[in-house]
Amino acid sequence: MPWQTHMADLPTYVHTCLHSCRLAVLAIMCSAGIVLQFLACALYKNWWPMLTATMYVMLPMPLLFFGPGDSSVISSTEGGGWVDAAKFLTGASVIGSIAIPSILKHADVIGLGALFLVFASLFVFGCTAFCYFRMAVEDEDSYF
Repeated sequence: MPWQTHMADLPTYVHTCLHSCRLAVLAIMCSAGIVLQFLACALYKNWWPMLTATMYVMLPMPLLFFGPGDSSVISSTEGGGWVDAAKFLTGASVIGSIAIPSILKHADVIGLGALFLVFASLFVFGCTAFCYFRMAVEDEDSYF
């Protein structure tokens, strides 16, 4: 990319500052997702949408336990039995993150506004994870 050639000409302190800004944006995005999750519960005085937060905690566990430890496992097509099991369990957790609020709405346990806030929280967390993995890949490439 043309902007990467210009980035190589920048001093080290500018690289550090830009990296810190990217980390700060990721932290703000994660905080916004948490706030949306709490708003889905607090605004409607119903704490059942917080059940989705358990899926957010369980989501990275299969990759942490069975994956090789780097972010390349998510986008790779190769792997063994344990890596494939980790990908399957992570996918099941993502589906559970979508299914739990949908089922709660279908059973009229939560309102439509809470459902939209939970989905907005899920979207923000998904964007945060995507940006984090993209940033990790860029950092791995920049050292070589």
